[in-house]
Amino acid sequence: MQKTRRFWRIFRCLLAGGVVVVLLFLFMVGPWPNYSNGLEEADYLETSLARVNDRSKKSLSTELSTGSGLTAGWARMSITPAIGGPLAGYGARKGKPSTGIRDEVFVKALALSDGVDTAVVLGSDLLIVPENIADAVREKISEETELSGDEILFNASHNHSGPGGFAPGIVSGLFNGPYDENVPRALTEQFVAVIRSALAGMASAQYVTGGVAVEEYIRNREREDAPIDAELSYMLLEKTGGERCYVVSYSAHPTVIGSDSFEISGEYPGYLMGHIAEVSGAEAIYLGGALGSMGHRAPEGNTGFERSQAMGRALATIVLDETREVTEWEEGGDVESIGVPIDLPPYQARLNRKLRFSKHLLPLLGVDHDAWLQGVRLGNTVWIGTPADFSGEISVELKADAATSGIDLWVLSFNGDYVGYISPDRYYNDLEADGTLGYERGTMSWLGPQQESYMVRLIDQLVAGLYGVDPE
Repeated sequence: MQKTRRFWRIFRCLLAGGVVVVLLFLFMVGPWPNYSNGLEEADYLETSLARVNDRSKKSLSTELSTGSGLTAGWARMSITPAIGGPLAGYGARKGKPSTGIRDEVFVKALALSDGVDTAVVLGSDLLIVPENIADAVREKISEETELSGDEILFNASHNHSGPGGFAPGIVSGLFNGPYDENVPRALTEQFVAVIRSALAGMASAQYVTGGVAVEEYIRNREREDAPIDAELSYMLLEKTGGERCYVVSYSAHPTVIGSDSFEISGEYPGYLMGHIAEVSGAEAIYLGGALGSMGHRAPEGNTGFERSQAMGRALATIVLDETREVTEWEEGGDVESIGVPIDLPPYQARLNRKLRFSKHLLPLLGVDHDAWLQGVRLGNTVWIGTPADFSGEISVELKADAATSGIDLWVLSFNGDYVGYISPDRYYNDLEADGTLGYERGTMSWLGPQQESYMVRLIDQLVAGLYGVDPE
């Protein structure tokens, strides 16, 4: 009798423990039914719009510059890591150490001021700018300068051959190699130093902007017959005395150099900037555009390095040709910046069209549930920094709408955080030929069926705020 009682006590304990384990597994991992919440009823939309509106009103409360002179400064700093650390971008590398340095990689800063407001645009030869680095840079800049830190637009070229190991978490480790706390510490110091240098070097400046459709080096890698963001956008700034800086953006994925390479390189954006500097003597800053679904069409070559170099030089030549004879410069222009933390929809990493993982799984794997949206304006040029691989198909529509109001809109990715791919809502449930949801819309599409609608609402509101339009 005693043994029987003991057996049932043990059985009940094991059963209860098993039930707890199953419930915890379902709660943290899933599967769960996919959700399709209405956007208008979403608390995260209301909260994020309120933050954009609040920050816009604060901008409205300050004096707008009306024709005052522009001052600008720029600087560069090497972020080339030591050989032996992991490279970021390809899970196929499995975090193995780098074996050599093909090219130096950099972070570059552009500081702009109209005498009232100051903004900073950062371009880096990184895969992304992760949140841990962006937050640390904002904090240090607010301590060491008169800026609050919210005036900084972060950007990465999406370089798949640059430093890895920069962020904690399982997901980051899969793509960027083992986390090394020394990497973000060094990058933070380098980012802060280059911002300080750009601010210290500010002088009276003039500028010109433009864009040219370059379709031969870009493709829609999701759908052959779908739109592409083929615009090669550029800005040329010139200080009194003749010192010049180019800012260039393109949306083709820098994946010309494949995962079989373990050498550090700046990829085609690095070669683009290098060629501009070599030919013109000017500084060149590259900003990764709307890279979602935008693949490259690199020229033929024997190696990925040859093809990447040929693509970078070809794009650089186009920019140089477009700016060979500038006859009309903009000498002033209002500078505005709005940076806001935004809430996100519940995560929905899907298994198939009906089932998803738990919304708690990605945070458990190191992907936190917030993000940052940044806008910077100089005159009628607006840079919007998004925290994702933002779809080139969406950016085409955003740019066209902005152009009707005389706005030169640059839609950028990787602004101080990473929340996967932002793809068109109309494709959300489309299947691949093999019956799966695919990579961009499936594995890496985390924000649910209204991700495009949500981000476009926020971007529209942000652009309005940058122009002093009362959001109410």
